[in-house]
Amino acid sequence: MAKPALKAALLSPQRALGDHPLIVVGPSLGTSSILWNRVTSLLGNDYDVVAWDLPGHGVSPAAAEAFGVGELADAVVDLVDSIAPGETFHYAGVSLGGAVGLQLGIKHGGRLKSLSVQNSGAKIGTPEGWLERAETVRTQGTPVMIQGSAERWFAPGFMDREPEFGSRLLHALRDADRFSYAFCCEALAAFDVRQELGSIGVPTQVIAGSLDGVATPAMAEEVAAGITAGGGTATAVTVEGIAHLAPAEAPAHVADLMRGLATWAESRQATK
Repeated sequence: MAKPALKAALLSPQRALGDHPLIVVGPSLGTSSILWNRVTSLLGNDYDVVAWDLPGHGVSPAAAEAFGVGELADAVVDLVDSIAPGETFHYAGVSLGGAVGLQLGIKHGGRLKSLSVQNSGAKIGTPEGWLERAETVRTQGTPVMIQGSAERWFAPGFMDREPEFGSRLLHALRDADRFSYAFCCEALAAFDVRQELGSIGVPTQVIAGSLDGVATPAMAEEVAAGITAGGGTATAVTVEGIAHLAPAEAPAHVADLMRGLATWAESRQATK
């Protein structure tokens, strides 16, 4: 397994980093930093928000070889060190980005101030399903995923209400490198940290959509329970009426949840 190269976009206003707390946000498979635009518009005055893109998605270069979710977490730490060496940060990620967040909590917990895991789980789907998808996309390209992804990503009516934003997200999927997308699928096929959740000690929130068939509210509860069983602090929250992309579908609610977690984590750290 090789650690992939990742690139990031600063979504908050252009200014010197360091005067505001840092939030690093990660995408779901097939999306890009666009996913976080609306949440960042609500948080950017108070936080420096940096979004990273998956290999072959958005601004990140395509991957030449296979990687695991653990290698993605390592690459995120390297990316942070390239812009803010050694800094601790709040982290939020959706689906695969949320899985990376769990790996950050397990492998790099000392770097995290808080962890917001959204539309994700300690194990997502089945290895067989991910490997089948990897082969399909490798041979047919990412456009073959657009219809199915639109149905999984968005609750009924979202595309009618938000056709421009929804289309931008689907265009990011269309433009993603097919081989990198397949490597991401294979990484998810091997991902299962259910037995390691108890090692996460950073304050964590796990956000689920009530209509999410990929990462269900029950999966969010499982993650929170696994963390608290190990002595950590974690809560599970279900947002009504949304499916698999919480920052796109409910940006105000997600921003409020993230702000509340970050504020609590900062105050908790200050009293230690």
